[in-house]
Amino acid sequence: MEKLTKFTSVFRFAQIRNYADRRKPGFWKNDVKRYESVNYYPRHPDHEDPPIEPTKLLVVRRCKPYKGNPWWDKNVLDMFKLKESKSAITIVKNTPEICSLLWQIKHLIEVKPLHAPDKLPEKDGPQSTWLHENGDLLIAPRVDPVREKATIDFINNPKHLDRETLEHELRMRWLNPYDT
Repeated sequence: MEKLTKFTSVFRFAQIRNYADRRKPGFWKNDVKRYESVNYYPRHPDHEDPPIEPTKLLVVRRCKPYKGNPWWDKNVLDMFKLKESKSAITIVKNTPEICSLLWQIKHLIEVKPLHAPDKLPEKDGPQSTWLHENGDLLIAPRVDPVREKATIDFINNPKHLDRETLEHELRMRWLNPYDT
């Protein structure tokens, strides 16, 4: 039993000794910038971060397979309903709680900010929306009621010939040219 403890203590010492060689240089301590719980070492001493306006919503897409992951990762994927297909997307709020869950599965997903237009419709819901792969949300405005009524009247007009009726009439005239 003693040989095993001597071997493990030597092995631990070797690990510590090799790990100590990878320490950060001491002169970096002066340049560190702290952001809450994150230490940031800028490349240049006069580096300033640009102002960032975070988005309120994020588009999350699973880009790695569901199978073969540990149960804790699968639980988070199930929570965001990303189990079904690889191309399924979910829109989530940009809150610290959600971001911490996304951080746990960052190797399985792709996160993009959702860019919504400045003017969103107030009372009437949008007629149609499109979400592009880059996170841009496009909203088509509602059609003017007068124009919509004119279109419906045109479609329901008995004198209006749709494609099927027109094809049938022309085919009958071709087959029986002298019956008209």
